[in-house]
Amino acid sequence: MKINRLFACTLIVLLMLLTGCAPKETYTVDLTATDFVTGVNNPYLPFIPGSKWVYQAMLEDGTVERNEIEVLQETRDVHGVKATVVHDLVFVGEQIVEETFDWYAQDKDGNVWYLGEAVDNYENGVLVDHKGSWEWGVDGALPGIMMWADPSLHVNEKYNQEFYAGEAEDKGQVLSVNESVTVPFGSFENVLKTYDFSSLDPGLQEHKFYAKGIGVIKEVDMVSGEEVVLIEFIPFAK
Repeated sequence: MKINRLFACTLIVLLMLLTGCAPKETYTVDLTATDFVTGVNNPYLPFIPGSKWVYQAMLEDGTVERNEIEVLQETRDVHGVKATVVHDLVFVGEQIVEETFDWYAQDKDGNVWYLGEAVDNYENGVLVDHKGSWEWGVDGALPGIMMWADPSLHVNEKYNQEFYAGEAEDKGQVLSVNESVTVPFGSFENVLKTYDFSSLDPGLQEHKFYAKGIGVIKEVDMVSGEEVVLIEFIPFAK
């Protein structure tokens, strides 16, 4: 009987692999509030209160999308961690389409973790839902790495940027740390390039480019070809 059971279990696993139904990889995080420091000053993602970024993209229909990001002075307690709050507004033309409050924290090693977000989605200027919202510690949601302390040590490594099963499962992969990129705001060397994708949405595939001391300077949608570029950066007031 033991041999038959072993054979049956082996057959089930083989069938799952052949049919693409293999068990999903389990994602876990072993972190507590004591693993984090105050503030986020990672060179590739310097979320210093008072800093502002403005991005622009030309959509397929000819309309202009504008993305305004600001690091707020306020903080938020997320699972016992004093998180930095980043306010993100997206407009198409003059109409708002999304408002987000993102929460980040940096660990003692210098890695930046994404702890959650509160999302307001709009249609025709009217709030319709909060799809995409999640928070570490709520309903099983877990934080993910948004930026490594030293990305050069993680080239080609895939990692979770967020995890809320069935709702938020974005991932990333470091591709290069020596790109040359020019955007309206300026030209940059030794730029970090990542591949961002989602387990939930095959259509979400992007290349992102980060410059030291600034953060994201360019995003390229690999499906549509749409480019989002940095047009203005205002560092924090010293």
